[in-house]
Amino acid sequence: MLNIIWPVFIIISFLYAILFGSIEKLNNSIFESTTNTVNLCLTLIGNICLWNGIMNIANKTTFMKKMTKFFKPIINFLFPEIDKNSKLHEEISMNIIANILGLGNAATPLGIKAMKTMQKENQDKKVLTNTMAMFIVINTASIQFIPTTVIAIRSSLGSNNPTAIVFPVWVATVSAAIAGITATKIFIKISSKGKIKKCK
Repeated sequence: MLNIIWPVFIIISFLYAILFGSIEKLNNSIFESTTNTVNLCLTLIGNICLWNGIMNIANKTTFMKKMTKFFKPIINFLFPEIDKNSKLHEEISMNIIANILGLGNAATPLGIKAMKTMQKENQDKKVLTNTMAMFIVINTASIQFIPTTVIAIRSSLGSNNPTAIVFPVWVATVSAAIAGITATKIFIKISSKGKIKKCK
């Protein structure tokens, strides 16, 4: 769908510029946009490399074991179906930590790794398990206490106070997580009841 929407927007903007004599403004905006894009990419690459490196170092120390132990009660509540001593606990913990630090780009490969592990244990490969559904909801809500990526973007675009986004991010992500987890738990419970009735 986006492959259709974006070309349409681009074509409309070009036609508007031609019809209303704004070709010069269009050309200037194109060059300014490309410059800003390169600067933004360089800023984000540095930010991603830094935090990916920190996560890799943390993974080779006792820090991740301590964090996994810390998140274990929460993970047991959110994912009661997985083995409490499985490697999946560590993978989910790393993903949650990356999200909390606002490292969306670092959290993505960690989330994919955890999802692949879940899929291996999934008996019906065409249907999401309750664990996979909950994991998707948590990643979509993405609780962030330090939104480093957003701060980096705001800083690169010349914001006078790039960290002003922190408190609104806390409110938005925590609210989204609570609503998402509650709804998912309710639907899982309803779904499990339906399966029991069908079995009877």
